[in-house]
Amino acid sequence: MSVSTAPREPAARAPARGRGTAYLTGPGLTLGLATLVPLAFLGVFFVLPVSGMLARGFFPDGGLDLSAVPEVLGRARTLRVLWFTLWSSAAGTVLTLALGLPVAFVLYRLRFPGRGLLRALVVMPFVLPTVVVGVMFRSLLSAGGPLGSLGWDGTWVPILLAFVFFNLAVVVRTVGGMWEGLDRRAEESAATLGATPWQVWRSVTLPALVPAVVSAGTLVFLFCSTAFGVVLTLGGLRYGTIETEIYLLTTQLLDLRGAAVLSVLQLLAVVGMLALAARTRRSRERGLKRVGARAAARRPGRSDIPALVATGLAVVFVLLPVGSLVVRSLRRQGGWTLANYRMLTDPGSTPVLRVSVAQAVENSLRTAVDATVLAMVLGVVVALVVSRRPRSRWWSGVVSTMDGVFMLPLGISAVTVGFGFLITLDRPPLDLRTSPVLVPVAQAMVALPLVVRTLAPVLRSVDPRQREAAVALGAGPWRAAWTTEAPVLARPLLAATGFAFAVSLGEFGATSFLARPDRPTVPVVIYQLISRPGAENLGMALAASVVLALLTVVVMGVVERLRVGSVGAF
Repeated sequence: MSVSTAPREPAARAPARGRGTAYLTGPGLTLGLATLVPLAFLGVFFVLPVSGMLARGFFPDGGLDLSAVPEVLGRARTLRVLWFTLWSSAAGTVLTLALGLPVAFVLYRLRFPGRGLLRALVVMPFVLPTVVVGVMFRSLLSAGGPLGSLGWDGTWVPILLAFVFFNLAVVVRTVGGMWEGLDRRAEESAATLGATPWQVWRSVTLPALVPAVVSAGTLVFLFCSTAFGVVLTLGGLRYGTIETEIYLLTTQLLDLRGAAVLSVLQLLAVVGMLALAARTRRSRERGLKRVGARAAARRPGRSDIPALVATGLAVVFVLLPVGSLVVRSLRRQGGWTLANYRMLTDPGSTPVLRVSVAQAVENSLRTAVDATVLAMVLGVVVALVVSRRPRSRWWSGVVSTMDGVFMLPLGISAVTVGFGFLITLDRPPLDLRTSPVLVPVAQAMVALPLVVRTLAPVLRSVDPRQREAAVALGAGPWRAAWTTEAPVLARPLLAATGFAFAVSLGEFGATSFLARPDRPTVPVVIYQLISRPGAENLGMALAASVVLALLTVVVMGVVERLRVGSVGAF
């Protein structure tokens, strides 16, 4: 152990109980000052654009006008959209948790060949563009698709399936990362005392996983309620969510007042849900005893057959639409061909695009790197701050508020943010309309909450008494924090970097508003191709989707190969 054992005025270094002074000096003060940087970033690139968008709705003539609120909320269409958003998001969350928990157990508590490949496979859908996911399920369930006989095309069923497909990785990564690090000896002790497997799960395992399950459930509900491309593609005019309704009001009906009302409603719902989730998480969170992944994992046994069967079904569920996508990308006019892929490198292959898809791939990689660096720098600072447990009630409230504030970008309409960028960052000193930095900034805004959610649960699992013990033994505050937190933070840092990069590669919502025509990213190109008629455009879109999926799998495969996916969560 690198901490000195020579006591040096331990009483003077120990934090004063009940006054929260540990956050006014030393690392607490430095972290507090460093937090001003991400707060400024959030203020300029989130609060300002959203405020600008809302101002267009509530201050149409320079004065406050709230007459649109009762009018918009009283519309029959609005009530129908709100109801569908609520129940479909709740159902999607329940189904994703039900399928994700056994998969998390198998992929993070059992040890078998090919586990890393399966992890990357399960994570892949999360970083696919949502519009691509929608097209995949439509092609799968349409009249001519492999599962067209089920008659689900045009119903709400494909939307729910797409929700589960897209968010399964959130549950697996969040719960699995925490599950893998749990000390198995408590479960073994309970079993030795005569507890059945169900009693062990209910009384020992589940209480330890509650914080991770709450975090995962909250994020899944947020992603379902703000899903844009999936609902836009599969819902049509019959099924719409608040997100697609804001898009419709903004871009087609030019009803900015109606869009502003729904944006505020969405914001209030997100804030309320995040506050409830944070309260639940704090009440159940505790210092968990963690062990190494190799010590926790074991070989599968007969009792694991139900979980293994559920994992097999989950893998089939993921591979089926992906396989359909790959097969269709290799076919044209009833035959097998690589023509769709060859056309990706030809700038003149279609009048829809000004650049080739290969150039779009280069743009995506470059902007994803920039966005990842930005999100990691800001996310590490935020995660260190929000993972602290101040004894002072006031400081605890401040930390909890910050945790919720940096989660807000997950729940705000990408349409609102993207359109807000265009109408607020268009004049000095922030005239960024033609600047290429807007795209990586927007992608970093999307990745930042995921980085925080990856790092913060792991940091919170570190018992603060370890830091206090190190301080009592004579270590300085910085050295105590480094000694206790660095060992568990190293691998989640790499995992968060991989996730941020993969998510930035597939980001579509805000990028669709901000990408310049001569510098599009791959998701934008795919949407442009899909939205235009023609078999060649569709074939190129499917081929580009396959390329994007392969890039994502490679990134996540490297993460798993380095064994950095063993710890960490969204």
